[in-house]
Amino acid sequence: MTAPAAPQSAAATPAPALPAADHGHPQAPVPARGVDFTLLAVAIAGVSMSAPLIAATAAPALAIAFWRNAMAVGVLSPVALWRHRGELRHMGRRAALMSVLAGVVLALHFGLWLPSLDMTSVATSTALVTTTPIWTTLILRARGHRPPALVWAGTALAVLGVVILTGIDLSTDTRALEGDALALAAGAAAAGYMLLGSEVRRTASTTAYTYVCYSTTAAVLLGACLVSGSALGGYDGRTWLKIAALTVVAQLLGHSLLNRVVRGLGPSTTSTAILLETPGAALIAALWLGQTPPAAAYPALGVILAGLALVILADRRKSAAAASAAAEAVAPAGTPAGA
Repeated sequence: MTAPAAPQSAAATPAPALPAADHGHPQAPVPARGVDFTLLAVAIAGVSMSAPLIAATAAPALAIAFWRNAMAVGVLSPVALWRHRGELRHMGRRAALMSVLAGVVLALHFGLWLPSLDMTSVATSTALVTTTPIWTTLILRARGHRPPALVWAGTALAVLGVVILTGIDLSTDTRALEGDALALAAGAAAAGYMLLGSEVRRTASTTAYTYVCYSTTAAVLLGACLVSGSALGGYDGRTWLKIAALTVVAQLLGHSLLNRVVRGLGPSTTSTAILLETPGAALIAALWLGQTPPAAAYPALGVILAGLALVILADRRKSAAAASAAAEAVAPAGTPAGA
């Protein structure tokens, strides 16, 4: 978790809506990129444990999604309500509403994707739900941003890496097609969650944002469990331990650290990096569950890394251009910017 951010009210410092640069608020210091990339690697390792743990947990999928969020809220509550209570009180209406909306969208992501796994093949569902970076880039473009060609190329290459690993076999069966549509919509929901989080994180700390977001997600998923009749209890001790482990590694280390680094790295880089979850899960399953990784796991990992490298390169070029323009803007009249 990050150090507490200074509380800012929405009235005093209005946050811009998705500005051209995918970075933090200009008045707040952005953590060093090296630290962000290290935390991103830990986050990817955490979310990569999600699929193997869920596969080994004997509980309804929606109930697992609810408990991982509810337990995370329980862990965060002492810190959020004690150290960050002032920030939560002065969070600002806009930031609070966007945090709640992010929680609803995250619950929607879980609610759409998990049922798709029972309607279509796991490989197809995985390939479609990992279209998140494509949706992220399209949403940014629709908002008036012009992602560089390298971002488009890197995103396409990274998604191709996932397809190489999982394969994609669209069926003509009506139920399978419905599952495909749910997985695709879940990928779009994940993109919305990422973009909303990057916006709120301009003025709110990781703890304050994730606390409001996870609380909302848990409440929405609780309602979904009650409506669908998913059992919320009656599990054995080993199942509860696996749910607790899922909460720690996938939710607190995974999603929370993604919320931490999205401010500095931007939604495009962060959402593209999440594609590493697919080969990561395959390799973890090989080590933990004894499942032989598919032959395509290693080349697919290389392709995804190459795509991510292109997105990072595009982001660095954009940052360098913005820094150069800022230097020219503040240079004294008649003084060359490079002097």
